[in-house]
Amino acid sequence: MKINEEPISGADNMKLNDIMRDSKAVAVVQAALLEDIGSGDVTTLALVNPEISATGEILTREPCVVAGVNVACKVLELVDPELHADVIIPDGELVDAGTTIISIQGKAASILTAERTALNFMQRMCGIATLTRKFVDAVSPLNTMILDTRKTTPILRAFEKFAVLCGGGINHRFGLYDRVLVKDNHRKLWEGGDPDRLDLAVDAARKAFPDLVIEMEIESIQECKSALRSAPEWIMLDNMSCDAMCECVELCRGISQTEASGGITLERVREVAETGVDAVSLGCLTHSARAVDLSLEWSVD
Repeated sequence: MKINEEPISGADNMKLNDIMRDSKAVAVVQAALLEDIGSGDVTTLALVNPEISATGEILTREPCVVAGVNVACKVLELVDPELHADVIIPDGELVDAGTTIISIQGKAASILTAERTALNFMQRMCGIATLTRKFVDAVSPLNTMILDTRKTTPILRAFEKFAVLCGGGINHRFGLYDRVLVKDNHRKLWEGGDPDRLDLAVDAARKAFPDLVIEMEIESIQECKSALRSAPEWIMLDNMSCDAMCECVELCRGISQTEASGGITLERVREVAETGVDAVSLGCLTHSARAVDLSLEWSVD
């Protein structure tokens, strides 16, 4: 397996715009269609007149934050370039149940063939965006950043991190290549490994990758003091009490930015944000978001 190929997208250049401008993202959609259609949509081929035209609507059956409209449109285009998709609600918008998000005109058979893959992408992405918005709203107006993690579905990271942006969150590192993040397992294997000399690990990382952000995960106030001697750009406060986080925030002020992490729930995120941390990172945004109930309703012209 090659590991030096460019990723679909990077955290620094990922914007809230058309994710489908990237050829690697298009390749993922093509693979999803191949998985679903295979040698052909046999039910549609057997029963649906290929000349019948229809107007269809992708709508939500529950309130949600919209995400993935351009992905769904790319699915439709790849199935049948003559399908016309009109985006009614753009990514990032909060909508009520029953809202039409995309209107589609074209061959009924093509719409049927594209339906499930388009909905699969969108329902997952809308779910992530909706959960992210709940966390963002919970810490408003404290200006605490809500960050995602690498706990994503393999191959679908770009789509899921894009959905976090749609919900108002911010992308953390995109992969293992764009930030040095020294976690507990790295420290256990690091030559030296002394929790009282984490500054040496910061120095080693900075020497190896001088152009990258350095972040050190710590689990105690003493470890925070140790890491701060070499002023990493970020200190991750992992599974710490709010009192301990408050003290670390004060120690880091003017030296390093602080990120709280470790099983933080929606019920607790406000309390964590009030410690003064700059950011809260949440694996649940992408690994535990419930898919939104979307459907495609259509009528024959």
